[in-house]
Amino acid sequence: MQSNSVDTDKLIKVYLKIRDKRAELKSDFDKEDSKLSEQQDLIKDEMMKHLDATKAKNVSTDTGTFYKTTKTVYQTNNWEEMREFIIEEQVPEFLQQRLHQKAIKEWLEENPEKLPKGLNANTEYTINVRKKK
Repeated sequence: MQSNSVDTDKLIKVYLKIRDKRAELKSDFDKEDSKLSEQQDLIKDEMMKHLDATKAKNVSTDTGTFYKTTKTVYQTNNWEEMREFIIEEQVPEFLQQRLHQKAIKEWLEENPEKLPKGLNANTEYTINVRKKK
C-alpha cells in the first residue's frame, strides 16, 4: 500500500540496509573496544598494585595522575527482612522511587476503574521493521 506516492518497499529496503550496516559497525566496534578495554584493565591492575605496594594515594607524572577511589554497592539477599528493617527504622529513603512498569500495566488491565492518584502515563508510538523471511 502506497500513500502520497511514497515507495514503501524502497523505504523498507533502505531502512534494513542502514540497520544492517549499523549492526556490522557496532559489532566491529564492540570487538575492538573489548580488546582495548581488556588492555586498560591490565594496566589498571598494575597501577593498583603500585599504589598498594607503595601505600600511595596517587601517582603524578608529567603525563597525568592516577589514583584509586572507593565505590560501595549495597544490596540485599532478603527483601522481606529488608522491608521490615526499613519500616521499623523508618528509613524509606533506602528505596529508590521507581514504578514497576509491568506490574502497573497488569494491575491497570485488571482494575481499569481504579486509576491511582498521581499516576501519569506516557504512550509513545515507534516504527519496527522486519525483513521478510
